[in-house]
Amino acid sequence: MKHNKKMTVVILLILAAIGFGVCIASSPHLQHAESIKETMRDAVLHESGKISLFGIKDVNPALISAFYVTGTLLLAAAMIRIFVIPRFKLIPGRFQILLEKLVDFFDGLAKSNSPHKNGFLTVYIFSAGIYIFASTLFELFGLQATTVLGHSIALPAPLSDINAAIAMGCQSYLVILSGGIAANKLRGVASTLKEFSLPISMSFRLFGALLSGLLVTELVYYTMYLSFVLPVIVAVLFTLLHALIQTYVLTMLTSVFYGEVTEPHRKKEKKHKKAVLNRA
Repeated sequence: MKHNKKMTVVILLILAAIGFGVCIASSPHLQHAESIKETMRDAVLHESGKISLFGIKDVNPALISAFYVTGTLLLAAAMIRIFVIPRFKLIPGRFQILLEKLVDFFDGLAKSNSPHKNGFLTVYIFSAGIYIFASTLFELFGLQATTVLGHSIALPAPLSDINAAIAMGCQSYLVILSGGIAANKLRGVASTLKEFSLPISMSFRLFGALLSGLLVTELVYYTMYLSFVLPVIVAVLFTLLHALIQTYVLTMLTSVFYGEVTEPHRKKEKKHKKAVLNRA
C-alpha cells in the first residue's frame, strides 16, 4: 500500500516536471502571441472577436451569451411554474425553501426601501437580480464559439459588454422614472430627472466590476509562471464575488431611488393635516 502511494507521488512529480519543461520550452512562442494590451483591448471593444449572427450581422460575443442566459432563464421559469409551484407543500423541501428565501429577500429589499408603490419594484429587482447573477456565472461554463476570423473563443458574461451594462442601467432608471410618475405625477418626473447621472453611474459600475474580473484573469493567464492552478481559483472567486456584489448593489440602488421618487410629497401631507385640524 505504501509502495503504491510512493509510486503515485513520483508519477505526479514527473508529470508536473514534464509540463513545466514544456511550458518553458514553448515560452518563445508565447512571447510572439497576442500581447496583453491587445487582449485587454479586445475584451472591451471586441474588434477581432465578433461572431456571425445567423449570417445576418457580425455581433459581439456577449450578445450570444445574452441569448443563452435569457433562453435558459425563461425555460427554467416556465418549468418551475408548471411543474414545481403547483406541488408546493406546507412542509417545504429544499428547493421550495430556496425559492421562498429568494422571493422574501427581494420582497423585503423593496418594502424596506420603498414603502409606497412597491408591487412592481419587487418583480423588477427580482428579475434583474436573477439575471445579473446568472449572467455573471455564465462565463464559468466556458462555452466555445467561433469568430468570423475562424478563432475559437469562450463566450463572456453578457454584462461584460458595455452595451449590455448601459441597457441594464437605463432600464433601471426607466423603472424608477415610471414609479415617480405613478406616485407623484410631474413632481415624480422632476425628482427623477434630478438624478440624471444615475443611469451612467449604474451602467459603468456594473460594466467595470464585471470586466475587471475578466482582465485580472487574463493577466494571470498571461504570466506563464502563474498559469497552472491559480487562474481557476482567481476566475471562480472573482466571478462569485462579482455575481453577489453586483446583484445586491444594482437592486439596492434601484429600490432606494425608487423609494425616494415614490414617497408622497410633504406639502400634501401638511395640507391634509391642517385640514383635519381645522375640521376638529
